[in-house]
Amino acid sequence: MTHARIASLHVYPVKGARGIAPASAHINATGLATNGAGDREWMVVDAAGRFITQREHPRLALVDVTALPTGLTLRAPATAPLQMTHAGTGSSIEVEVWRHQGRGIDAGNDAAAWMSAWLGTPARLVRFDPATPRACNVEYAGNIGAHTFFADGYPLLVISAASLADLNARLEARGGRALPMNRFRPNLVLDGLPPYAEDHLDTITAGAVTLTCVKPCVRCVVTTTDQDTTHTGMEPLRTLGEYRMDERLGGVTFGMNAIVTSGAGSMLACGDDASVDYRF
Repeated sequence: MTHARIASLHVYPVKGARGIAPASAHINATGLATNGAGDREWMVVDAAGRFITQREHPRLALVDVTALPTGLTLRAPATAPLQMTHAGTGSSIEVEVWRHQGRGIDAGNDAAAWMSAWLGTPARLVRFDPATPRACNVEYAGNIGAHTFFADGYPLLVISAASLADLNARLEARGGRALPMNRFRPNLVLDGLPPYAEDHLDTITAGAVTLTCVKPCVRCVVTTTDQDTTHTGMEPLRTLGEYRMDERLGGVTFGMNAIVTSGAGSMLACGDDASVDYRF
């Protein structure tokens, strides 16, 4: 057993939009939550109900999200704010995220008009409909009933701060610039571990909470998008491809997906001690 520390927590109430970095957050079976807003509990969809992310529309990176007990406020440059209640206001519609066919509660026409105008394409905002739970892939998560909202596949993404430091050293050695952690959109950042220790973690325990690491995170073009400007480039995928290629998963990996195996309903806080067990 090794000891680490929670360096930061990150919640992304709207999939693809900017995250929130609270000092503490609730941990639910579906991941972190702050002020009643769960991680990826909301999602932008096209006219057919299929999910929209920064992969197709980098401008989502400029959508700032504030979570209040009453709901969410979305802001974008030179645009009037959009306010939504946590409950959503419309009917439940069919939505799709990767291979999952589920339902989302429509946020209404005002929200649709706001997001459509910002992205320049027809879009609607939906909140996850709990009437259609979304199970995690049992091949990796097992049969314990792990589930998530609109995340790509799992409730949490864990990254060691040392992993980013190692990557940045490689980028700077080849004349590039260091990248911030927001390129990788983690939920839980750990201090006190060696670079890429998360590759081999079995469990992370902080207080009453135990997380089980289940699958390396295969990275996509979102990591090449500057979250402050939406400008894109080759890095970090080019450098990661030189030493982080996973042939079995068909891509480069950075970070580890995790599920909640105990302690749902508890709190996690920045600075909390965490103990980790390895699996080799």
